[in-house]
Amino acid sequence: MPYRLGELFCGPGGIAWGALHADIGNPEYTIVHQWANDYDASTCDTYRYNICPDAPQTVYHEDIRKLDMSKLAPIDALAFGFPCNDYSVVGEQKGMDGVYGPLYSYGVAALKLFKPQWFLAENVGGLRNANEGRAFTKILTELRETGYTITPHLYKFEEYGIPQARHRIIIVGVRNDIDVTFRVPSVEPYKGIDNSCRTAIENPPIPENAPNNERTRQSEMVIRRLQHILPGQNAFTADLPEDLQLNIKGARISQIYKRLDPDKPSYTVTGSGGGGTHIYHWEEPRALTNRERARLQTFPDTYVFQGSKESVRKQIGMAVPCRGAQIIFEAILKSFAGIEYPYTEANINE
Repeated sequence: MPYRLGELFCGPGGIAWGALHADIGNPEYTIVHQWANDYDASTCDTYRYNICPDAPQTVYHEDIRKLDMSKLAPIDALAFGFPCNDYSVVGEQKGMDGVYGPLYSYGVAALKLFKPQWFLAENVGGLRNANEGRAFTKILTELRETGYTITPHLYKFEEYGIPQARHRIIIVGVRNDIDVTFRVPSVEPYKGIDNSCRTAIENPPIPENAPNNERTRQSEMVIRRLQHILPGQNAFTADLPEDLQLNIKGARISQIYKRLDPDKPSYTVTGSGGGGTHIYHWEEPRALTNRERARLQTFPDTYVFQGSKESVRKQIGMAVPCRGAQIIFEAILKSFAGIEYPYTEANINE
């Protein structure tokens, strides 16, 4: 029997793609889509188009605070990448005091209601430090109290062959009455993989007619500025002429006008884009296209994002890398199937 997956805060489908493509060589252990929810309309359209085109009605475009979960179909597994705005290192780190911080509690409510066999919850690394660490402790305690043995771990996706330095806390939980132990998959099998951003973006070349691949128009000033910034440098580390320097008091965010180093994984893909926070090509004086950004998130070129260019940029930035999710889901399936795999000790520290 395949595991029927329900997903809250589903985003554009990075987690879902990883779940549906998880393959351990045993057809009895697979994951299928059951339902999903997100509050953003274009994001839901993207999910429907790519994940469940034959069952668009199973994606509920609704604010989680108003969603009647009792109307949702039964599930065997739950995934929720609860909003990270209030836990992000880049944000104000309001944690539990922010608008988004308490939304994890809807994942807890879903666990109580559906009692799935296992779950996967995802958030930014900054979650550990919000509210002096109290938020993280509270979330872990509540997840345990719903009846699950949990394994929280800080996954550094670049260590799993993903062409992007992306660090995320992922909590896997197995229901206490099930005799299955989940272990964090080891990074060892991925040691020799070329996960440079150049390889990800150029090999194979992006097809001419690929969706979501339109260029961003750069102003003359931005083009001139980028021409002075070397690969791996940003607006503050480059040797810029005075008229091209940024007059920003205090803020020295390392990703402002930062060009990729082609021989390394990309820096973290985010949903922002204003004020020089696009990801910039290592050679050409321009921001990456959405399709190039999607490649850094390991979405296939056939994955068509719906909505405006700005909406698509945000969707790609908030997704979990498809192949990263797949690796974790395959470890979960192997745990349930009793198949051994190389693992590492869970660790939530840098």
